[in-house]
Amino acid sequence: MQILNERSRKVLYAVVQSYINYPDPVGSRVVTKKYSFGLSPATIRNIMADLEEMGFLLQPHTSAGRVPTDLGYRYYVDSLVAEGMISYSDIEILQELYRKLETLKNDMDLLLNEATRNLSMMSHYLGIAMSPMPDMTTLKRINLLKYKADAIAAVLLTDEGMIKNKVISVDSEISQKDLNRIAGLLNAEFSGYTFDEIRLKIVREMSKEKIKCDTLISRAMKICQEALSFPFSGLFVSGLAEVLELPDFADLGKIRELSKAIEDKHTIIKLLDKLSESDGVHVLIGSENSEDELKKLSLVVSPCREGDRPIGVVGIIGPTRMNYAKAMYIVEHTAKLITKMFSGR
Repeated sequence: MQILNERSRKVLYAVVQSYINYPDPVGSRVVTKKYSFGLSPATIRNIMADLEEMGFLLQPHTSAGRVPTDLGYRYYVDSLVAEGMISYSDIEILQELYRKLETLKNDMDLLLNEATRNLSMMSHYLGIAMSPMPDMTTLKRINLLKYKADAIAAVLLTDEGMIKNKVISVDSEISQKDLNRIAGLLNAEFSGYTFDEIRLKIVREMSKEKIKCDTLISRAMKICQEALSFPFSGLFVSGLAEVLELPDFADLGKIRELSKAIEDKHTIIKLLDKLSESDGVHVLIGSENSEDELKKLSLVVSPCREGDRPIGVVGIIGPTRMNYAKAMYIVEHTAKLITKMFSGR
């Protein structure tokens, strides 16, 4: 990225900040009135023209002011954003969020759902979160309950605090006593393994002759295999109604783009999964996103951890005209709250 001199940096900051606050192209007179640079409108106009030539600004129409490009936002995020641009009320909300999350830490799904709701409320963008993927999700215990003559209920509890329920059909009636024995066998064999590891172990075990001969163990393996065969859908999204009120989504085309990005959960999950192993806050601006559906949106995300192990990702999706300073602050602190909570339990 090109290095800007002090005057160019200040003018770029002024344009980005003005455009974030008011979604109208920014002219040199606006910059002169709002910011005390001691420069004439003509000088500022020349600097803005230079910034446009370097790719940091764009002029939508010949007679209009200028707006930041993705490159302009990137320079702003990397070089110009100062921490602490958050209101006292948002700090209070974060403190209250910690108290709420403490009561939900035994159910990861409820906890992440509450986190997304608060992220959206504070930012006015989409709050997003993702629970651990199957290769990171560790089984703590499985309970099996008689449901009907031809069905049982499997309840999976994970080390990350998730609870997964599934009703499984069985070809012949099975007693609760046998279900308890099967659950005991499965817990002794698979507790502490990830879901992906368990699936591989089941395939290996079921190929053994002794398993085929032992009816109880064979049924246990089949029940466990069925209990784990649910599609991963651990993505939580909150705040669509609020986001659609932003001027950035005033036309139907942009609404369709946003809706498509949300509906295709696989796109967001794939991106968040890549970031779950990393540290700190990540900001992906417009065209920086690898997925086409997200190239006109910005994401601010941060992983949550329990020790060295990732246990989820929280973040925000919004327009490229985003209040990045605030978004980065609340995402970082929400992730830290969740990490602190699980590290201390």
